[in-house]
Amino acid sequence: MESFFTLKTIGASIFYSVLGIGIFILGFIGFDKFTPYNLWKEIVEEKNIALAIIVGAVAIGISLIISSAIHG
Repeated sequence: MESFFTLKTIGASIFYSVLGIGIFILGFIGFDKFTPYNLWKEIVEEKNIALAIIVGAVAIGISLIISSAIHG
């Protein structure tokens, strides 16, 4: 019986994790560029809770798309 944790499966997991994080960062930077204001300033300095919720929802949405693309 073959072990589930082989070097090949661990390597593939690390590769796809790094790939997914990289794509997420690029997607989030793209989202930030399309907004007409500075997200960090609005959320942290202006305490815009509504924008923080939207940004969190976008982050979850991007993550779901990436996970579906990699898994599928």
